[in-house]
Amino acid sequence: MSSPAHQAVPQSRFARTSQVLMASCLGVMAVAVFINVVLRYGFGSGVAASEELSRLLFVWMVFIGAAAAYPAGEHMAFTSLAGLLAKRPVAFGLLTAVIRLLVIAACAMLAWGAWQQVVVGMGSRSVVMAYPAALLPLPAFLCAVAIGVMATIELIQRKPLDLGRGAEVE
Repeated sequence: MSSPAHQAVPQSRFARTSQVLMASCLGVMAVAVFINVVLRYGFGSGVAASEELSRLLFVWMVFIGAAAAYPAGEHMAFTSLAGLLAKRPVAFGLLTAVIRLLVIAACAMLAWGAWQQVVVGMGSRSVVMAYPAALLPLPAFLCAVAIGVMATIELIQRKPLDLGRGAEVE
């Protein structure tokens, strides 16, 4: 008999999709780098696009992972103060709202800066593969929008902070 903590938690479509996208990025990166290494050391040549493709996919993978980590509660959190206020519902609710507003503000600033870089990148292309340079800052923009929307929904729904991380609570 398994304990409730060890039972499988159903994943959302967002979580499954993000995991598939991250795994795809990682798989393509691994194949591209492997082929490039074999060609360089085995045949004295290489695929110039391998490094550029790997860099682009790594950036996308990181931001997809960051967006996927938010609803799972996997981002770093310093919960010492929140933990002390957990038994005081009004103060805990107020602190939760302030934290969510700060997350939304940070997402707005990241989205604004990333969008400016997307606009700048629309007019140029990468050196080797000639993809639009806007594809590098685009995942930062999409990640900021996704996390900002999730935080806004949590704020509107008045969802309490999750303090159930046990040993990870700082």
